[in-house]
Amino acid sequence: MSAPMQNRTTAAYYVQAILSFALSGTAVAVGIAYLPVGGWTRAFLGIGLLYTITSAFTLAKVLRDRHESNEIVSRVDQARLDKLLSEHDPFRVEGA
Repeated sequence: MSAPMQNRTTAAYYVQAILSFALSGTAVAVGIAYLPVGGWTRAFLGIGLLYTITSAFTLAKVLRDRHESNEIVSRVDQARLDKLLSEHDPFRVEGA
């Protein structure tokens, strides 16, 4: 059977991803706040920003879940194949 997958993300990459997300969200929020438009327009753009962020999180979760389910199925299939190969004896004669 194969070894479990190792986590490939480092602490620095994790921190960089969090900081990048926080900075980009803050920059867009500040940009919306300083637009020379009315309050309703700012509110509409703010709701759009929140919708975009929640949609991005949902998409990331769905893709991660699909990847994990495919990984589990492939591990089960690999275990079945390993069992069949270990039980197979090419030199066994049937009925002898």
